[in-house]
Amino acid sequence: MPNNNEEVLNIVFKTSDNLEYEVDKDNIVIILKKQDHKVQKFFRKLKFRIPEYTKISLDEYGSCVFLQIDGMKTIKDIGENLETKYGDKAHPLYERLLLFLNHINVNCHYIEKTNF
Repeated sequence: MPNNNEEVLNIVFKTSDNLEYEVDKDNIVIILKKQDHKVQKFFRKLKFRIPEYTKISLDEYGSCVFLQIDGMKTIKDIGENLETKYGDKAHPLYERLLLFLNHINVNCHYIEKTNF
């Protein structure tokens, strides 16, 4: 577990291996969650129109952050890129960034840490 701010800013994330996503023409990330519960499969066999995927669209900031997660960039690198692109609109920068990264790591399992 990181002990200080410098260690936190040096954490590197990568996207989860089993995550499926698309990027639209506006660089918005759309997460595809497979709907393969046995009840859903049963009703599909009965010709009910149940989509195979649930689509979750990230907003502009979330998409920008997500597309930078490559297993090499640190949180500090991602934050600096956000500040360059969005300026003061991104502030409070690291508080928001860490909250978002923690959510998609712990709750959604879209990303995973590579260096801790």
